Amino acid sequence: MSVTSRYRDAWEGFWREAPGGTGAVFWDAEPGVTAEAHVSLFEPHLVDPGLPLVDLGCGNGTQTRFLAGRFPRVLGTDIAEAALEHARRADPAGQARYRQLDAAEKTEAEALHAELGDANVYMRGVLHQCDPDDRQPLADTLATLVGDRGRAFLVELSEAARPLLGGLAQSPSGPPPKLAPIFRHGIAPGEVADAAVPEYLRNAGLTILASGQLPLMTAEFTPDGEPVVLPSQWVVTGRPN
Repeated sequence: MSVTSRYRDAWEGFWREAPGGTGAVFWDAEPGVTAEAHVSLFEPHLVDPGLPLVDLGCGNGTQTRFLAGRFPRVLGTDIAEAALEHARRADPAGQARYRQLDAAEKTEAEALHAELGDANVYMRGVLHQCDPDDRQPLADTLATLVGDRGRAFLVELSEAARPLLGGLAQSPSGPPPKLAPIFRHGIAPGEVADAAVPEYLRNAGLTILASGQLPLMTAEFTPDGEPVVLPSQWVVTGRPN
C-alpha cells in the first residue's frame, strides 16, 4: 500500500468518526479568526479575484463556505470522501462545490487545471499532515493549479508549534478531546522546517510574493479553559507577472 493510500485510509477513518458542526475537530476554528484573517493578507496579491478559488484540503468545509461568500466560484477538495460528505451536509444551499482530489497526484492536478483553467488556491495546514515524500508533489500541484495568473495562499504550522503540540499530547490527563482522534488515526502532525516551505515552492517554479507569521487559532482549549493557539507562517506565492 502506498504512503498516499495509507493517509487516505487514515483520513477516511478520522472523518467517518468526526462529529458534525463547526468547531467539532481540532483545527476547525471559526472563519472569523482563520480564513477571514488570511483573505485580508491574500487579496492584495491577487491578479484576478474572479478566477476559481480552490480550497485544497478543505475538510468539513467550514472555511470553504466562508470563502464562497467572498469569491464567485469556490471548489473545496479533500483526499477523504468522508470529509466531503461532512462539507456537503453543512452546505445545503450549495455555496461551494466539493470533490475528491489527491493533491500529491500529478495527473489529478493536471486534470483539474484543464477543467478550471488558472485558479487561486487556499491551503491551510496541509503540508505538515503529509508524508515528507508527498510534500514536493503537493507544491508541484499548487504550481499546476495557479498556472500563470493564479495565486496561492498557504498557512503552515511553524517549527515552534511542535513542542506545544507535544506538550498537549503528553499531558498527564492525555491529549485534549479534539486532538486525541488525530493521533489515534495515525495522522499526528509532522514537523515541516520553516525554511522548507519556501524551498518546496521555489522547486515547483513559484515565487514568494509575501510572507509573515500569524497565530493559528484552533477549536481546542487547555485544561484551564484557554484557547489553544499555535504559531504559524503564511506565504503568498505564484508566478511573477
